Amino acid sequence: MPIYNPPLRDMRFVMHEVLKVADEYQAMPRHAEVDVDTINAILEEGGKFAAEVTFPLNQGGDAQGCTLDKTTHEVATPQGFKEAYHKYVEGGWPSLSCDPDFGGQGLPIVVNQAFYEMLNSANQAWTMYPGLTHGAYEALHAHGTEAQKRMYLPKLTSGEWTGTMCLTEPHCGTDLGLLRTKAEPQADGSYRITGQKIFISAGEHDLVSNIVHLVLARLPDAPAGSKGISLFVVPKFRVNEDGSLGERNGIYCGGLEHKMGIHGNATCQMVLDGAVGTLVGQPNKGLAAMFVMMNAARLGVGIQSLGLTEVAYQNALAYAKDRIQMRSLSGTKAKDKPADPIIVHPDVRRMLMTAKAYAEGGRALAMYSALLIDRELSHPDEKVRKEAAEMVALLTPIVKAFLTDNGWIATSECLQVFGGHGFIREWGMEQYVRDSRINMIYEGTNTIQSLDLLGRKILGNQGATLKKFGKLIGKLVEEEGVNEKMAEFINPLAMLGEQMTKFTTELGFRAFQNADEVGGAAVPYLRVAGHLVFGYFWARMAQVALREIQAGNTDPFYQGKLQTARFYFARLFPETAMLMRQARSGVKALMDTDAALA
Repeated sequence: MPIYNPPLRDMRFVMHEVLKVADEYQAMPRHAEVDVDTINAILEEGGKFAAEVTFPLNQGGDAQGCTLDKTTHEVATPQGFKEAYHKYVEGGWPSLSCDPDFGGQGLPIVVNQAFYEMLNSANQAWTMYPGLTHGAYEALHAHGTEAQKRMYLPKLTSGEWTGTMCLTEPHCGTDLGLLRTKAEPQADGSYRITGQKIFISAGEHDLVSNIVHLVLARLPDAPAGSKGISLFVVPKFRVNEDGSLGERNGIYCGGLEHKMGIHGNATCQMVLDGAVGTLVGQPNKGLAAMFVMMNAARLGVGIQSLGLTEVAYQNALAYAKDRIQMRSLSGTKAKDKPADPIIVHPDVRRMLMTAKAYAEGGRALAMYSALLIDRELSHPDEKVRKEAAEMVALLTPIVKAFLTDNGWIATSECLQVFGGHGFIREWGMEQYVRDSRINMIYEGTNTIQSLDLLGRKILGNQGATLKKFGKLIGKLVEEEGVNEKMAEFINPLAMLGEQMTKFTTELGFRAFQNADEVGGAAVPYLRVAGHLVFGYFWARMAQVALREIQAGNTDPFYQGKLQTARFYFARLFPETAMLMRQARSGVKALMDTDAALA
């Protein structure tokens, strides 16, 4: 049976020792009373909920899956999911970072994201039901009318209702400009919406009394392409003026997808048959409004893989310490046993350390991104808010793609630690691999994220935002450049920072001559950018650990952090050289392949 222990010690390290979030919140009146003890207490209780309530349901939920009654179109979730959700609502967990005006607790995004990391480690499929609700909440909070906010936000905040995002259709995939779902205006100001949506996570289930769908559709006079898409809120049950539920709306689940993973979450084919909805935001501006939800979801997906990386690592580490097989190449280590624990073997340690380095680096990046969102939403200085929003835009595709790529690598490596036992269901490792695979696909495939990063976020503003991140690296290099004990971290980071400018300029020049060059270079480019960001945070974490050790702190945590930083820079960071060579090889070797692909 798998195990899971919330990584509270490492979370506290990142939040309080590296990022010093409580000090940051002193400058934000909304969060000025949020201190270290408050954050720690909330996360300790959140960790208990994840480990004790949702984690025990993970394997059973995967085996049982969801079932659709084709007569009633109702979906039953796996045994125990509904009871766990009720405990989640009773505990007030849905409202952590929501607006107090709608019943929320108004806590920082950092706290909510840390809680969600633990939920995803415990049970990603279950966590997707409340997780998507946050995106629906954010979209309505940003673009909804006052009537829509009054009608929906209190119930989404409390968790009494859940939300979804209904975007893609069978024929269009990521290219939403091709969608065909139609919205016909009615005399009362509402719309009748007809069409079909696919791959709708948590589209139908039995956890709550109502589901609030955010649906993209076209008005009759809409221009073609993505400029003719509008956003509508379409509840499963229509809502009366007094907030009570009215008649069943014309939106229902026509089928469940049979999937590789996340079996406990209902991935639905949704049919809209004259469903009544109301317009969110401006006509034909729906994609911009939906991007609020999509960006929140992209950050959330990165945290899904962060959670899976952590839990896979914990299980692989426990197994490697217990499983005996062969003797160490350098001599017997466990003389009282017929063989040594496999953790003595160098390559087993490589696999374990890969997962550990990706988990802890990912946690630092995810928490920093959440802190930036807190600045964007809550800092009183407009300049600070604007700069934070700009940096979030840069980091969002990296969080989504780099963390999910790394999650796939890490869960696979952790399965490998188990050998043949990892391939069978009993130990739970094969589920982590299967579940992690979808994270590289939905909310915009990782190739889409890479194109967004290189094409829009970097070349689109001549690398201006990237240069701002470079200034953070430059400041760290200036602080520690003469510290010999930091040289193994600072020198490679500084070198990549210098190379990144030339590398980006070169790709921009090629793209100016041939736009396909962006498509050929984008994926390796994003991984280079991911390592640049990870390298920065690993250097900062090493900096804190070294200072503690030099001050006489004997907590082995700091030695472990330093060793992980050394592993990262020695074994994972050098991937950047290969990636830059790939990107610089040009697009010809990719596109001049007609005969090969005939």
